Amino acid sequence: MATAAQWIEGARPRTLPNAIAPVLAGTGAAAALDGFVWWKAVLALLVSLALIVGVNFANDYSDGIRGTDDERVGPLRLVGSKLASPAAVKNAAIGSLALGAVLGLVLAATTAWWLLLVGVACLAGAWFYTGGSKPYGYSGFGEIAVFVFFGLIAVLGTEFVQAERVDWVGLVLAVGVGAFSSAVLVANNLRDIPTDTESGKTTLAVKLGDPRTRTLHLVLLAVPFVATLALVAATPFALVGLLAAPLAVRANAPVRGGRLGMELIPALRDSGLALLAWSALTALALAFG
Repeated sequence: MATAAQWIEGARPRTLPNAIAPVLAGTGAAAALDGFVWWKAVLALLVSLALIVGVNFANDYSDGIRGTDDERVGPLRLVGSKLASPAAVKNAAIGSLALGAVLGLVLAATTAWWLLLVGVACLAGAWFYTGGSKPYGYSGFGEIAVFVFFGLIAVLGTEFVQAERVDWVGLVLAVGVGAFSSAVLVANNLRDIPTDTESGKTTLAVKLGDPRTRTLHLVLLAVPFVATLALVAATPFALVGLLAAPLAVRANAPVRGGRLGMELIPALRDSGLALLAWSALTALALAFG
């Protein structure tokens, strides 16, 4: 039976910046419109955290029962390592996603009911990433989904529930956050090319191959800093986002250095930290600039 520490590791805490950053960015965009609402920002954060933990457990369950995680070089997976039963991990996924759905219902009820449709799309995206008979994560669409759900929808949704509108600043932030979030997944899938190929999981990294996947990681890490230059039109203080550049350079170091397997774990960690730093710095610049 898995310990509490192993359940926490199974929730993949290294991915939490992907949930926190879009809420920070969206809140900064809302504040720039004088639309900051603290309790809606907190609810949006809880929704985002519940969804990412839910999707992580759902992936653990689905990959585990398919045998994809039988031979891993990365962090712990509960089902694949047989530390927890598939049913227990599935229930953890459903519970987390249900919590996110309930909290999202509160946001929809206090903002706009059509947000329920967005919520349904998010839940479906979370489950069918690796679940169902034809998971889209096994067909190379994972990075696109991350860009859409943890970039465009999460950032613009956070801005909308507070300011009740979105603008170009929010869109630019959403592109930057989405690129960073996709970079985290690219680093993860780069590490897993050998095992994913063997198990029949055709990720984008498997399709592109090792060299082009490494180039894609670099490009995705560069996009947010191009976004920073665009945000100068809103406030010159947006340049503070460039302070996150050293973290992005460090995140790409193992990738451009040709590292493999577990040696790529720092690329995941530092891509997430760069995402969090860039989002926080840029949000503060927009809120107070």
